[in-house]
Amino acid sequence: MNIAAIDTVWVVVAAVLVLLMQAGFAALEMGLSRMKNAGAVAAKIIVNLALAVVVFWAIGYAIAFGDGNGFAGATAWFLEIGGDQVASLSYSGVDEATKFFFEAMFAAVALAIVWGTMLDRARFVTYVPIAILFVGLIYPVVVHWVWGGGWLYEQGFQDFAGSGVVHVTGAFVGIAGAIVIGARLGKYRDGRPQPIPGHSMPLAILGVLILWVGWMGFNAGSFLGAVGKPIGSVVVVTLIAGAFGVIGAMVMAKILVGSFDIGMLGNGAIASLGAIAGPCAFIEPWAGAVVGLVAGCIMVPAVLLIDRLRVDDPIGVMASHGMGGVVGVLAAGFFSTAEAADALGGRPGLFYGGGLDQLGWQIVGLAAIGAFAFIAGWIMFTLVKVTMGLRAPEADEVSGLDISEHGMFGYPEQFIDVIGANPEEVVSDATAAGAAR
Repeated sequence: MNIAAIDTVWVVVAAVLVLLMQAGFAALEMGLSRMKNAGAVAAKIIVNLALAVVVFWAIGYAIAFGDGNGFAGATAWFLEIGGDQVASLSYSGVDEATKFFFEAMFAAVALAIVWGTMLDRARFVTYVPIAILFVGLIYPVVVHWVWGGGWLYEQGFQDFAGSGVVHVTGAFVGIAGAIVIGARLGKYRDGRPQPIPGHSMPLAILGVLILWVGWMGFNAGSFLGAVGKPIGSVVVVTLIAGAFGVIGAMVMAKILVGSFDIGMLGNGAIASLGAIAGPCAFIEPWAGAVVGLVAGCIMVPAVLLIDRLRVDDPIGVMASHGMGGVVGVLAAGFFSTAEAADALGGRPGLFYGGGLDQLGWQIVGLAAIGAFAFIAGWIMFTLVKVTMGLRAPEADEVSGLDISEHGMFGYPEQFIDVIGANPEEVVSDATAAGAAR
């Protein structure tokens, strides 16, 4: 049996599933945007994917996984395929190019999380400097701390598939951007938040389901191998957590909002899937259910609180990815089993005889990642704001970013006269013309 070949095939398939998550983000964000901005969201997703790949290839991978010190790596610039493999990923037998593919897709997901907080109002041109700074510096520094042999790795911080590395980092940088850019026009009136509904909830939920599928590769692929790895267990834990997240959000939405809010249901899934990413390889299915339920329940009041704090987060990034990530990081300190911890070179959690050691370092790591991400994000967005302008002009925001930024509408027949856009009218006109003859 060629173990390396089997491992490589699985990691490539898992990376493709993570790549598919970009389609999920596109559908989710387009659905939750207003119709006049749907095309701009589509452009944002594909351009940011391209930027993430290029920047991570050039410098991000080296800073994240290259040999260096406790803060950052400094080897493997431009990947250097054919050279020595980075030591931090040497536990996996797959080739360096396959490892890069998988990790680059993680970087793209983190960047997508960031931009979700600034829907309907950010200038398209700002994507370039933000992508360079986030994917080339902020995100890989956190990756190095945890997965690249950095200082949190040395202290035993456990974050298997990125509750902290991906979701907390992306959400805390994103919420800093939301504060810097300000709320959408009309979001707050007389000091009170006003709902600005997305134009297609079915499209948004389709996005959630695509993300859910992608999360299977996101979590189970993080072994960077298949043979002898408990892939099935991770998939089941992930599935159960997502299900309980939806149930938790459903109950809490009914209690706090008074209805089974569709957006809350979708974000319940996202919050729980972000939460289970970190501990998924360390915990048992019952604990996955608890993690998912807690994340789904916390998400709903978090959405309401952030709204009342006058921070405009249109798709609930902080409440779903951010709070879900917080739950996941802490869960590894409570529920990590001794058997799994031993197999992965970690420590058991509080409920499995590990005492406060692991939980303590989970709290330290969470605080460090959150603080670094928020401060670095605030500095980054402020620099972009004062140098080139972060927000679209008010007139463009009113007319829609589709036409002002891209010169076309995502849904042209809704805004301009498109011949043939309504076939029944064409038939009616033809019939009338025939009668006139």
